[in-house]
Amino acid sequence: MGRWWLQHGVSLILTGVVLGGAWGIRATQGAWLAEAFYWLHLPWSQQPDPSLLAAATQELQVQVQELQRQNQELRKLLNVPSPLGSQAVVATVIARQADHWWQQFTLNRGQKDNIMPGDVVAAPGGLVGRVEMVTPNTSRVILISDPSSRVGVVVSRTREMGILRGQGSQEAILEFFSKDPQVQVGDAVLTSGLSSFYPAGMMVGIVRAVNLNTSPAPQAIVELSAPLGMVEWSLVYRYDQGRT
Repeated sequence: MGRWWLQHGVSLILTGVVLGGAWGIRATQGAWLAEAFYWLHLPWSQQPDPSLLAAATQELQVQVQELQRQNQELRKLLNVPSPLGSQAVVATVIARQADHWWQQFTLNRGQKDNIMPGDVVAAPGGLVGRVEMVTPNTSRVILISDPSSRVGVVVSRTREMGILRGQGSQEAILEFFSKDPQVQVGDAVLTSGLSSFYPAGMMVGIVRAVNLNTSPAPQAIVELSAPLGMVEWSLVYRYDQGRT
């Protein structure tokens, strides 16, 4: 028996392992193999493939364009004018004082380009501010990061409203009207229909922190979506404040 086992034992063990493995694959439909592959592949899968990211970005851009088109068609059907004209004046920042860096800057477009006080200024990322004063060739823009700035805003996800106050930095303070606002980190903040100087629906920022215990009202810290400290050019939209 001992000699026979020495000759055939290893073969029997291997055969048992193979048969057991085959049965296991069949019984679990290969789930454990997929799990093993996942863990083996994990160290190399942390960084998404650039081509996949590019494809995903392109898909999102197409979706945004389609939503914008549908929004325009809906406005036409309802006979509702767009809050901002489709035409914008592209302007370059030509002057900015270090001691007023987060308060204002000057653009190289003015009255000759039909820019007027009250026009809305945007940049990649969202709202920048509004035109305060114009000359024939320049415009002075007050930024939403100016401590004197007040913007009526709404949390996109829950429609909670409040007032956004500039803090002289890339972050601003959102003071809610509600005593118990439904808001969380990551929520998008847009201009609201109650804003005195801006049309509704413009991207303003993202909630980065929430404090429900502040007085007289709950507050949130909002990171402004447009990089106000690095703006080199912007888009100026004609805006009739009488519509708000």
